[in-house]
Amino acid sequence: MSASQDLKTRREAAVAKGVSTRGIYATRAENAELWDADGKRYIDFAAGIAVNNTGHRHPKVMAAVAKQSESFTHTCFHVAPYESYISLAERLNTSTPGDFEKKTMLVTTGAEAVENAIKMARAYTGRSGVISFSGAFHGRTLLGMALCGKVNPYKKAFGAMPAEVVHVPFPNEFHGVSVQDSLDVLENMLRSSIDPERVAAIIIEPVQGEGGFNVAQPELLRALRKICDTHGMLLIADEVQSGIARTGKLFAFEHSDVAADLVTMAKGLAGGFPLSAVTGRAEIVDAAPVGGIGGTYAGNPLAVAAANAVLDVIEEEDLCAKAVEIGDAIKARLTALAERQGMEAIGDVRGLGAMVAFELVTDRTSNDPDPALTQAIIAEAETRGLIILPCGTRANAVRLLPPLTTPMPMVHEALDIIEASIEAALNTTANAA
Repeated sequence: MSASQDLKTRREAAVAKGVSTRGIYATRAENAELWDADGKRYIDFAAGIAVNNTGHRHPKVMAAVAKQSESFTHTCFHVAPYESYISLAERLNTSTPGDFEKKTMLVTTGAEAVENAIKMARAYTGRSGVISFSGAFHGRTLLGMALCGKVNPYKKAFGAMPAEVVHVPFPNEFHGVSVQDSLDVLENMLRSSIDPERVAAIIIEPVQGEGGFNVAQPELLRALRKICDTHGMLLIADEVQSGIARTGKLFAFEHSDVAADLVTMAKGLAGGFPLSAVTGRAEIVDAAPVGGIGGTYAGNPLAVAAANAVLDVIEEEDLCAKAVEIGDAIKARLTALAERQGMEAIGDVRGLGAMVAFELVTDRTSNDPDPALTQAIIAEAETRGLIILPCGTRANAVRLLPPLTTPMPMVHEALDIIEASIEAALNTTANAA
């Protein structure tokens, strides 16, 4: 029995079935590469689901964490606060879009950041309703599930969702849903289904993650800003997956020149260490009562040290520009593949910066989803030494999230594997038919 098979057997016996896992059991990783328990090398185009934007174990991040560990690893910011938390808050206040006074709170996960943003919005407005979007992913907590626009697996079997959360269709030109279609539904909803005076906030991902890497058009975000201002609602940008240089700017909202009232971030913020944040208008962040937000591990010193180092690396190595370079190379290659005869299964290529997906369809007339082909391509890529992930409400898109520090020759190596994997999966499907 291989080491990986042994770990799989032990995992099945010891770990909750509901915790989804792949069959790659990691033993070490460096920048954009990962090795499993059997010594097999992989190019990592998942990056821990957009976490390792600065690569696995970036030397400056690891050095910052090691230095912090020599002083203390935990005091609880509520009990004995520390300068590095304050310094990171100052940097995020300056870095997020919006020319207004801001404040920040730190927590641990993206779901916590979203929950706390909603709490702040409710405290500030005195309202309880929240508007989200189809295809959205905002976490696996009870409120996070309610905000999600995807039933399976995030809502399935978990009972009734919290009240006063409603969903609007996210624009998807590939499937015939325009920005105006979404706005029409929203405006009708505010007339027929939910009183705008009860809505605390609209929350949106500028690029949907689990929903399929669908990009929110600038005109949509500008319209949402106007609607929020008209009705006294707050606009929350969920930048958990799209933020921290992933799309070619530090925050994806910057592509639209729109400032949200609150921004949630996590994943890429601390280079693999658990940390998230809510940054926003000072008066909104301060609306929560003292002691009403935070947590025992919130703003852990090691993770804070990592985050400060990550922000340094992004600036010093110009990772926003690197994200654009990597993303352009990926989109050019995938677009060329989609135009090749026999590659009609690639229905759409989309994304911002190094946050790119391609959608698989049975044919380009109906654009019906092909989740089986999607899984076959992912499995082929894994066999050939590349880690990629599915996404989309129909489970028929492949998302690519390379570290922004990936050398370009390795990017092209990964694209060669993707091309070979698509060809192999299509041949297998054709032969089976």
